[in-house]
Amino acid sequence: MFSNGLPCNLSFPSCLSVPKDEIGNEELLPANMGTREPVILNVYDMYWINEYTTSIGLGVFHSGVEAFGTEFAYGGHPFPFTGVFEISPRDHDELGDQFQFRQSIQIGCTDFTYEEVRRIVEELGNQFRGDRYHLMNNNCNHFSGNLTQILCGQEIPSWVNRLAHFSSCVPFLQRCLPKEWLTPNALQQSISTIQEREDSDTNPL
Repeated sequence: MFSNGLPCNLSFPSCLSVPKDEIGNEELLPANMGTREPVILNVYDMYWINEYTTSIGLGVFHSGVEAFGTEFAYGGHPFPFTGVFEISPRDHDELGDQFQFRQSIQIGCTDFTYEEVRRIVEELGNQFRGDRYHLMNNNCNHFSGNLTQILCGQEIPSWVNRLAHFSSCVPFLQRCLPKEWLTPNALQQSISTIQEREDSDTNPL
């Protein structure tokens, strides 16, 4: 039995299967790429299920994109503003107990400056709003893929977006997930900061 009571012979939909050797084989490439800034994908295991399923080619992952010493990621919330947030690179404690850092993958390098990257991320926030989060069509890994495409013209590895495959096979899954999956701790703090700023603007002293 699994520690949460699920049977060991639990069967998964076939669309969740990926070859075992595709998961986690990419390596962090040397950062000696001249003056260009490395664009790094940081991947996290989500919840207990990956302990048991990655060995058979399944996985549910969160990801963020690291550039210039900052990691940018996306999560869901019920408000009509950005769901994009920042953490210190590879710091799963900022995300919450449901997340465990897995690996870093260098996707490429970018010629954009730090200020330009921040403007790009801010603009993406209009598309990746908290209330537009969708497990299958608009999740954290879709954000990461969009950002790496803009910064260095490269997509993220296909195995990272297991969450979308889970959702397409089990349409009601998003309603069953713990809130911490969709709204990491760092995003909850970001929401509070934005709301406090909006309240201050609405009710000046």
